[in-house]
Amino acid sequence: MRLPSSVLVSVSLFTAETTAALYLSSTYRSAGDQIWQCFTLLFTLVPSVLVQLTLIFIHRDLSRDRPLVLLLHILQLGPIIRCLDAFCIYGSAGKVEEPYVTITRKRQIPRDGQTEEVEQEVGQAEGKLVTHRAAFARTSVIQAFLGSAPQLTLQLYICVLQKGVSIGRGTLMVISLLSIVYGALRCNILAIKIRYDDYEVSVRPLAYLCVFLWRGFEIATRVTVLVLFSSVLKVWVLPVVSVNFVLFFLRPWVIFWSSRSPFPENIEKTLTRVGTTIVLCMLTFLYAGINVFCWSAVQLRLDDPDLIDKGQAWRRVAVYYSLRFVENTGLTLMWYVHRTEFYQWVDAPVLEILLLLGYATAVFFMLLFYQFCHPCRQLFSSSPAQGFWECCGSLCLLRGTLPQPGSIRTKPPGKDNGDDPPCVTKGDIGQSLCGAV
Repeated sequence: MRLPSSVLVSVSLFTAETTAALYLSSTYRSAGDQIWQCFTLLFTLVPSVLVQLTLIFIHRDLSRDRPLVLLLHILQLGPIIRCLDAFCIYGSAGKVEEPYVTITRKRQIPRDGQTEEVEQEVGQAEGKLVTHRAAFARTSVIQAFLGSAPQLTLQLYICVLQKGVSIGRGTLMVISLLSIVYGALRCNILAIKIRYDDYEVSVRPLAYLCVFLWRGFEIATRVTVLVLFSSVLKVWVLPVVSVNFVLFFLRPWVIFWSSRSPFPENIEKTLTRVGTTIVLCMLTFLYAGINVFCWSAVQLRLDDPDLIDKGQAWRRVAVYYSLRFVENTGLTLMWYVHRTEFYQWVDAPVLEILLLLGYATAVFFMLLFYQFCHPCRQLFSSSPAQGFWECCGSLCLLRGTLPQPGSIRTKPPGKDNGDDPPCVTKGDIGQSLCGAV
C-alpha cells in the first residue's frame, strides 16, 4: 500500500495558498486598497467552496449520516480532515484482517510485443485510499485553474503597476504558480490513468520532472503575456480572455449537439436531469478555464459514456500550441507597440524574445515527455515525431492540390500534361490523429 503523499501535497498547497492570500488581503486592507483586497479574497474563497463541494460529492456525504464532516466542510476545513482520515487509514492498514477483498485485473505494459495480465487483491483500506487520491487529484485541478491561475495573474498585475514585489505578494505568487503546475501535472496523470485504465501504469520520477518543466514554462509565459497585454490595453484584455473561454466552453456542447447523442444519465444515479446539467456545465467551465492557461490533457466528450475522449493523436495538440504561440506573439507585439514610458526600466525586445523562447521551451519538454518519458509510449499508434511529420505532409499535399501563382505551365508540343509528383511523407497520412492527452 502506497503512502498517500499526493493527498498531503494537495492539502499543503491548498492550506498554504489560502493562508498567504488571507494575510495578503489583510495588508491590502491596512493600505486602503479595497479593490485588490476584494479580488484576492474572491479568488481564494470561491475555489475553496468548490473544493468542499467536490469532496462532498465524490464521497457522497449527503446520503450518509455524517453531520460533523459536513460542518467541517462548511467551515472550509474539509481537505484537512480528509487528509487526516487518509493517513489514519494508511496507519491502521494491516493491523486488522480485511473481511473481504476485491480482485482486479490489470495488463502490464507490453514489452517485445508481449503483455501479461496480473491479478491484484484490493482491500477495503486500499479502496478508501484510492477514493481519497482520486478526490484530491480532482480538487487540485479545481484549485489550480479556478483559483490559483487568476490569483497569480492578479498579483503579477499588481506587481507591474506598483513596480515592486512585497514579501507577502511574492510568497503568494510562488505558491500559486506551484499550485497551477501541480494541477496541470495531475491533469496529465489523470489522462494517462483514464485512457489506459486496463493497464498497470507506473510513472517514473523523470517523467514527473519533464511534465513539471513543461507545465511550468507554459503557464509562466502565458500568465506573463496576459499581464503585460492587460497593463497597456486594459479595455481589450477582457474580450481576449472571454473569447478564449467561451470557445472552449461551447466546444464540447457543440460536438455533443451535432452528434445527436442522448443526454448522459450515468453521472450519478441520485441526480436529476437538472442536477446532471449543472454538473456537466461545471465540468465544461473547468475545462475552459484550463485551456485558457494551458493545454488540458483530459478532453471532454459529452456523447461518450465516460465523458472523456480516449483517443490518442497529435494533430489537435499541434493545432492548439501553434495557435497559442501565434496568439502569444500577437499579444506581446501589441504590448511592444503600445507600451508607455512606464516600461522604460524594461528591455522590451529582450523580454519579448524571452517569452517566446519560454513557450518554445515548454513545447520542447512536452515533445520530450511524449517521445521518451511517457509510461505508455509503447501503446502509441504513432509517435509525436511521426504525428508532426504527418501533419506537415498533409499540409504539403494540400498545398500541392492548390494552384500556385506562376505555377501554370504551357503544354509542350507532342506531350500530354501530367500531374506534379506528390510530396512523399513518412507514415500513413490518413491515420487517425483525433484525440486528447
